Amino acid sequence: MAISPADMDRMLDEHFGYEVRDDVEGVLATLTEDVEHDIVGSPTGPTRGPAAARGFYENLFADLADGEVKSLRRLYGEDFMVDDSVWRGRAPGRPFGLEGRDRPLEFRLLHVLEFAEGGKIKRENVWLDLASIIRQLPQD
Repeated sequence: MAISPADMDRMLDEHFGYEVRDDVEGVLATLTEDVEHDIVGSPTGPTRGPAAARGFYENLFADLADGEVKSLRRLYGEDFMVDDSVWRGRAPGRPFGLEGRDRPLEFRLLHVLEFAEGGKIKRENVWLDLASIIRQLPQD
C-alpha cells in the first residue's frame, strides 16, 4: 500500500491543527483504532489505541497553550513520514513534569509516523528536545 506525500501532509497538518486547537476528539480521530502512540521517554511507554492516547493529549493541552507547530523538513517513504518541527507557545501547566509558570516555550519535535490505508496514523513516535525545555523552564 502506498500513500502519497500530499496525503501524508494533509493528515499530519490536520493532526497538528487539532493539537493547536486543543481538540482531543479531533486528534484521536486522525489515529487508527490500533495506533501505537509512543512519546519516547514517557513513563507510560508506548500505548495502543486512541483511548490509551487520550490521557496524554488531555494532559498536554492542560500544560501547554497558544501553541503553533512549524514543520522544518519532511521526509517520505511508501507509507511513512519523518517530520522535523518546532513547537512555540506558552507553558501554563506542568509540561513534562516541569513548572511552566505561563512562560514562553519553544522546542524541536521529531515525529516518525506510519500511515494505514485510508491515510490515518497507525504509528506515532515522537522525540522532543527535553534539554531545551529544561533550559527554558528552570525550576527554582
